[in-house]
Amino acid sequence: MFGSQGSDYSRTRGPSGFQGRTLLERYGLRATRQRLGLARLLFGKGDRHLTADALASEAQAARMPASLATVYNVLNLFAQVGLVRSLAIEGGKTVFDTNTSDHSHFYFEDTGAVCDIGPDCVKLADGVEAPEGYEIAKIDIVVRLRPKGLNQPARRKIDPLDAD
Repeated sequence: MFGSQGSDYSRTRGPSGFQGRTLLERYGLRATRQRLGLARLLFGKGDRHLTADALASEAQAARMPASLATVYNVLNLFAQVGLVRSLAIEGGKTVFDTNTSDHSHFYFEDTGAVCDIGPDCVKLADGVEAPEGYEIAKIDIVVRLRPKGLNQPARRKIDPLDAD
């Protein structure tokens, strides 16, 4: 996407197709039936962004027995080991990105879609310096978009000490 490095998925495909066991083992994970199945669905369409709900729906459509809780657990485990990126988009909504390279995102408020911002489009993090004693591990930037002319009411700041 826009010249980014992409995921390890592209380096785990052999002549026979998806090499899920190799991918999971490279990240120190046991290749269970459910992890393999979910990895096949997750990485089988190249780099993409999706929620646990969307992956659970794909699993159900593929007649793969996996509860929503299992899908959440597997995605969070994949994010923990660096196989996918976890993006906190809005409130409790988390989107998982199969492209783990450093890149930023557009979030479309009207559709809920997420897409990559190419490195040529944004240099928002240039010049960011970590406080003394720290180093920057990763910079996550999400630019929220809405259609022009779609005015939303301004959010009123609520003072918890104001009894009115």
